[in-house]
Amino acid sequence: MQKPQADSIDVKVDSILKIMTLEEKVGQMNQYNGFWDVTGPSPEGGNAEKKYEDLRKGRVGSMLTVRGTEQVRAVQKIVVEESRLGIPLIIGFDVIHGYKTLSPIPLAEAASWDLEAIQKSASVAASEASASGINWTFAPMVDISRDPRWGRVMEGAGEDPYLGSKIAIARVHGFQGEDLAAVNTIAATAKHFAGYGFVEAGREYNKADIGSVTLHNIVLPPFKAAEEAGVKTFMNGFNELNGIPVTGSNYLLRELLKNKWGFKGFVISDWASIGEMTTHGYAKDLAHAAEMGVKAGVDMDMESYSYIDELVNLVETGKVDVALIDDAVRRILRVKFELGLFDDPYKYCDPEREKNVIGSKENQEAVLDMAKKSIVLLKNNNKLLPLKKKGQKIAVIGPLADDNNSVLGSWRIASKDSSGISVLDGLKQYTGNDLMFEKGADLLTNEPTFINELAFNTTDTSGFEKAINVARNSDVVILVLGEHGFQSGEGRSRTNLDLPGVQQELMEKIYAANKNVVLVLNNGRPLVLNWAANHIPAIVETWHLGTQTGNAVAQVLYGDYNPSGKLPMTFPRNVGQIPIYYSHKNTGRPVDPQPGANMVFWSHYSDVESSPLFPFGYGLSYTSFNYSNLNVEKDSYALNEEVQVSVELSNTGDYDGKEVVQLYIRDLFAKIVRPVRELKGFQLVELKKGESRTIKFSLTSKELGYYDQDGNFTVEPGEYEIFVGTDSNASLKTHFILKE
Repeated sequence: MQKPQADSIDVKVDSILKIMTLEEKVGQMNQYNGFWDVTGPSPEGGNAEKKYEDLRKGRVGSMLTVRGTEQVRAVQKIVVEESRLGIPLIIGFDVIHGYKTLSPIPLAEAASWDLEAIQKSASVAASEASASGINWTFAPMVDISRDPRWGRVMEGAGEDPYLGSKIAIARVHGFQGEDLAAVNTIAATAKHFAGYGFVEAGREYNKADIGSVTLHNIVLPPFKAAEEAGVKTFMNGFNELNGIPVTGSNYLLRELLKNKWGFKGFVISDWASIGEMTTHGYAKDLAHAAEMGVKAGVDMDMESYSYIDELVNLVETGKVDVALIDDAVRRILRVKFELGLFDDPYKYCDPEREKNVIGSKENQEAVLDMAKKSIVLLKNNNKLLPLKKKGQKIAVIGPLADDNNSVLGSWRIASKDSSGISVLDGLKQYTGNDLMFEKGADLLTNEPTFINELAFNTTDTSGFEKAINVARNSDVVILVLGEHGFQSGEGRSRTNLDLPGVQQELMEKIYAANKNVVLVLNNGRPLVLNWAANHIPAIVETWHLGTQTGNAVAQVLYGDYNPSGKLPMTFPRNVGQIPIYYSHKNTGRPVDPQPGANMVFWSHYSDVESSPLFPFGYGLSYTSFNYSNLNVEKDSYALNEEVQVSVELSNTGDYDGKEVVQLYIRDLFAKIVRPVRELKGFQLVELKKGESRTIKFSLTSKELGYYDQDGNFTVEPGEYEIFVGTDSNASLKTHFILKE
């Protein structure tokens, strides 16, 4: 199928716009949530009847959470066959890390640093969602965040704007493919525009209070990358930024996104965020909120009823220019044409495709591959890993070891509960009769759900004794601890990032019984792991890996796959260090001016060292790598020249393996203070044991420049340092000079 030409689409959009009534135009700007069994009888009374009648009258442009080909066909049939103009709906859904077949949570995928695999993961999600009737996802979330207290870090790519931008591009391309009109692709959404990852104190729905330098250099780059990659929609956040709810920010939505960046798609609010501007204290009532939302540039309202109830009157009374309505509707209709919905409103409603695609062998293999690549080896003293496939008695202990539900992670509302492969089940294929299992303790005391708070077991240690006995009688203990899958995500902010419940106590008692412990972590955010880092010999960060969790973990622990993941977020020593991130500023007093004099007047904590427990970019392998011969091609370059960098990488260990070669720069002096290091290049390199290779990087103005306080991009002459290595603490360095 050929891509529709933009100019021909514009002509078609204008022809429809000319025959639409004002009420029908506003209807296209209205999105409703699913509300009843569409294949059943028409609803009578209440909210459901109103939504049904609005569908018939052409007063709905989109539906969300309607899924399954039968349901989608039925709701599409109402608008196509019963409304006056028959304009098809766009069907939205939160396809965050898979539809039914789940990949790792996005933060885990980011730990792979494998852009090809991440793109493939998004395409798998798109294939299953589109087979179920969905043609629009509210992903990728591209918020940069430096605060793991915020539960939604699990949805993003971590703390770094360069890595986050590359991953944003990969995910947009994965969801949307080369042809948005193809039956296996869906429209993507860059969210949450903007600053949501900087909510104060990591508390959900809170304000963000950052300066323009942070906004333009840290927050906005992944959004700009998504826009340049052709993302079709943007979603605003729930937060306010510098005193203005971003839903009503004319600067962000109209001046920057639509005018300066030239974004041609449409902007949707987050759930009821237009109406919530009244709660913020920014709008006096719903009509005022609708007025400010449409003037700011929000094209579609998700479930606040502000547009459908207020916009017609606002236009008729002269408070809102109809040109703003026309612009919004043009944008929405254009995306519907690009999806091919006007050619065939039922193109995503093939039950045979739904049956054959969802859960296919190919998709299962793809998410398993993604899961293995997402695992990060944090510690491996005494080469405890990989485990021996024969002759070792293995004890598997922990409240999450046999859990096939938690491993799915958060934001998996279309997936079947308990459909994941537990760590225990994954290990059984290797250990056979040599495996012994004891849970040790329960993690929760209530039934976990997506919408309710979890209750943790903080008192019941009655299972400890059995677990300790099993540990004593084993050669190696695999201890599976961490967060429940529903402990991270929206609304899951935490102030304590330790292991919840009685898990810490269990870990210490198991270690006392057997020192050969492999700690397997299941979590959706960085945790505080000081005791474990100081005592446990092997620590494996497995996050929430989705459907194929157990198989992926087993293959890594037994050495069938050599781990290559690297942390996309810094792990703190304690919560008091947060926000903690590698690309911090130097300050005027970075070190003690009189070492040994016990002076206090320098930038530090008096009760803990300032460094992280595990830095950004960190991750071990079963093999070892050596870096040498870091060079720049010449000592100085003109501002418009590409800086050529090379380094030699050698696999000096006993296994074949992959290494993420990371390049960081430092601009030593500039018109605004620059960070001590900034990631500006990385390559995932696979080497056989004993093999060496020269790795090359090119640094262009895009990598060397920055945004000033006014958001203007600049590249300055001056001296730059380059660091290349295995993580953000890379010690191998050189320098060059940029000249006018």
